[in-house]
Amino acid sequence: MRESFWGIFIIASGIVILSAIYVFQSITNTDEHNYNLLKETTEAAMYDALDWSVYSENGEITINREKFVENFVRRFAENANLSRDYRIQIYDVNESPPKVSLQITSKGLSASDQFSLNGKTITFQLSNRLDAIMETKEK
Repeated sequence: MRESFWGIFIIASGIVILSAIYVFQSITNTDEHNYNLLKETTEAAMYDALDWSVYSENGEITINREKFVENFVRRFAENANLSRDYRIQIYDVNESPPKVSLQITSKGLSASDQFSLNGKTITFQLSNRLDAIMETKEK
């Protein structure tokens, strides 16, 4: 009888440990995905928003603010995970020199992104912030 309780305890402990590993792996993968998506999307949107007319006249590198925001939102929406709710906050867009400050906050919508403990449902809200400056080589 005592050995059967040990067997049940080991199986129950294994299930709890595997579910904890699944939750933390999901959080880590989501955070890494959000950061890489934010970094790559910001870089691509900054290159798309370059103002070539100002560059050809003055040789000064500037970006168009509206074009940057439009390209960033479009590219981010194309690659974002549809099972999450995203909030994009753009704090600062300097046109010259090209600099942007952004923050992405995401919250899971599916049941796999929620964790229940003692009857309370816990949802994780992940936030990534990025300050980017466009670097160029001098001639």
